[in-house]
Order: sequence, then C-alpha cells, then structure tokens
Amino acid sequence: MEPAEIAAACGLSGYSCEGEGIGGILKSRFEDFRVEEVGRIPAIEPRGRFTVARVTLTNWETNRFVGKLARILGISKNRIWFSGTKDKRAITTQLLVIDAPQKKVSEIEMSDVDIEVLGRSHQKLGFGDHSANRFTITVRGCADSKGHPLEAKEAIARVNSIFEKMEERLGPGKFPNWIGPQRFGATRPVTPVVGRAVISDDWEQAVSTYLGMPGIHQQEDVVEFRTLWRETGDVEKCLEIIPKHLGFERDMLQHLKRKPEDWVGAFRKLPNNLQLMMVHSLQSEAFNRIIAARLEAGLTLTEPIAGDVVGMIQDNGKIDMSKLVEVEPEIQTRISRNCKKGRLAVTAALPGSESVFTDSSPGNIERNVVAEMGLIDEDWQVSGIPRLTSKGSRRPLTVGFSDFSVEEASDVESSHLSTRFSQGPLEGEIWNPNGCALRLRFSLPSGTYATVLMREFMRAPLTQY
Repeated sequence: MEPAEIAAACGLSGYSCEGEGIGGILKSRFEDFRVEEVGRIPAIEPRGRFTVARVTLTNWETNRFVGKLARILGISKNRIWFSGTKDKRAITTQLLVIDAPQKKVSEIEMSDVDIEVLGRSHQKLGFGDHSANRFTITVRGCADSKGHPLEAKEAIARVNSIFEKMEERLGPGKFPNWIGPQRFGATRPVTPVVGRAVISDDWEQAVSTYLGMPGIHQQEDVVEFRTLWRETGDVEKCLEIIPKHLGFERDMLQHLKRKPEDWVGAFRKLPNNLQLMMVHSLQSEAFNRIIAARLEAGLTLTEPIAGDVVGMIQDNGKIDMSKLVEVEPEIQTRISRNCKKGRLAVTAALPGSESVFTDSSPGNIERNVVAEMGLIDEDWQVSGIPRLTSKGSRRPLTVGFSDFSVEEASDVESSHLSTRFSQGPLEGEIWNPNGCALRLRFSLPSGTYATVLMREFMRAPLTQY
C-alpha cells in the first residue's frame, strides 16, 4: 500500500481551492501537537455518584488510556465516559467522568498523565458533548512540491494565500468538512474495511481484518504479527509474538483462545465507541467521496442549489436532524441567505438504513457514490450487535474555524525530535529537514478534524500527519 492509496481508501482526494502547499511533517515531538477540549463541565454536586476530572495526557491515545485507568481502578472501561477520542502523539486535555470514588481517582499516578479532580456529579458525558477544540500545531520541515526546503517568509505567504482562496470559494472562516485520517487509520485504514464486514454480519471477516490487515511504515514486529495471522490464523502462535502495545488485538486473541469461533465475542473486546467507529468510518468514507465528487463536478459546497438538503446548525455546531429541508426553487433565495448567516448549512449523506437521496444533481452524486462503493443494497441492520445498526445521518459539507494565526516556530535540536524526523523523508513524501517550522493556531467545533484543515495548507501525503 502506497501513501496515495491511503488517502484514496479514506475518500480524501482534491482540495478546496488551487494553491501551493507547504509540505512538512506533524508530530515531530509531542509538544508540536496540542489540543484542549472546550465545553461545559458536568454540574458539580457534592453527593454525585461520579468523579469529574480534567486529564492532560502526553502520548496517550484516549481509548488505551481509559483501558489502563479502568484496570487500575478495578472497574469496567465502560464506566468511564469522555466526549472525544484524541491523538496519541500529542499533548491533549479533556474531561472524563469516572464511576469511581473521588479519593481513589485523585491518588492515581501514571506516567505522562496529569489528573485534576474537579468534583463529583450525577451527570455523564456523551460522545461529542464538548463544543470545540483549541489546537496549537507546529509543522516542521516545510518544503515545496519537489521537496526543496522553504523559508518561513515563503511558507507563511503560501498559508495565507490558501486561506484567502478558501475564503473566496467557501466564505469567511470555512473549509471542507472532510472526515480525517484518524477515523480510518493514517497508516492502516482498517476501520472502514472492518465496518463493511460488520454491516454484513460477517464477524470472522471483521475480526480477521482488524488483526491482519497490513499497512505502511509499520514496525517490524507488527508486520510479522499481522502477516502470521493472515497466513495461518493460528491463535496460539500469534499470541506468542504479538507486540505488547497491541492490547486490543491481544484481547481478541485471548478470547478466541478461550472460545474458538466466537467471532462476535472477540469483536466485543474492542471498546464500545471503537466498535461503533467501524460503522461510522464506512459512512465517513462515503461522505468524503461525496465532497470530492462535488468539488470535481464544480458544484458549490456552501451555496445551496436545487435538490440540496440543508439543516439548521445548533449551538454545538451539529445539524438538527429533525429540521432538514430540501431546497426548492421558490425557497432557494431565503435558504441561501440563512446559509450565509450561518444559521443553515448544506449537508451530505452519512448513509444508513433510512437514507433517501433526492432526485437532483446533489442527490445523484450521493446515490452514485454509495452505489460505486457497493453499499446501495445494504440494509445497515447489524443482527450480531444490534446497537451498531445505523439509520444514517447527514453532515455539513463545510465547517467553520476561528482564532486562526500562523507564525514562524523556533527550531529544535535534532536530539529532541522524533526518530522519524531524523530519518528524513520516505519515498513519495514532501518535506525537508532543512525547511522552516510554522506554528498554526485555530479552534474547531467538536467532530471536526484539525488534520484536514492542515491538509489544505500542507498538501502532502497522509503519512506526514
């Protein structure tokens, strides 16, 4: 699998506008990618059942941290609630609600973890409950499309040029609402492939794909493990060589060791939100392909046209699914005015069992994408795990970003950067260790991906994010 194939597997093709990117590579050190959730704190009540904590993690993926925390506390990981999953190679701050005594939580000491107990509450957190995320991202090794290093002045000019062109095409502070590579796996886009098996109730295929699907730029021990599984399916042998950090895969194999052929049970060893992400990622691939098809067809993403489906934007930035309206000629002017004011947004399908496509240019694009993916006849009913059944939804084609700034970032001694940076660009990548570093700051609504905004400016293979 090549870097370009990774992007294709995620449905990420094309950009919002013409422009020359800055290349570069993200996450050369943990401090280069910072994200802080912004949102309400559950109501603090002294007699509340749950403990509310603000957690700052360095180089922890949220699901793996929650699993480790649950083991320390002696509770199920399903008794810890959080609003969003965060990248591993980063410094992240978010709220957790934990069904455990406040004193026990406050006494926990873990490497690269800071836990600030805020109090107790009767309220849980739901996925996506936070309103926004604040990002501070440093991109290093900026380069032109031929891999030649860029100086800061030129790189900043390129960022500002793309910013202005996006504004001209989409409106102030808007960019395409692509669903980012984290949803799929930037070096192993496994989740939509597993999702396809899930909606077909093919649980052996779902588990085998999660365990064995290859990626690119994988560690040798990971490649050896996944290859062994693909070639033999031998649970015992795979358990002997599985790398320690592949905890979810180990849990699956240990379940199969106890209960051979119980593929549904093995799949259930994944966290509930990760199980659901498999289905969501398949829907997300379709959504990305719809954006790409509209851009390729020269259709607008922000200005409603006949047959578009628009939705009311709620305070949290999400679409009110109970108030969707199909654009008809007699109301098009009024809807267009409300879209410009940010009250309404043009949407596209996240397909599911209740998806309906309008008889129009936008509707035909959606129908064609779903058909080309071989999903047009799927009923999206999951009998093995019914809660994974999806009716489908809709998502805005564009999203707003705010508080944007770009500046030159200071150089860092190579000894403080990742091995990945010191090894230099891999074949097909667009960055140069002698290029400048830029720091970009911005805020995004929850459910929006910083990497896809960075992708607009960097215009580089997904392996660089």
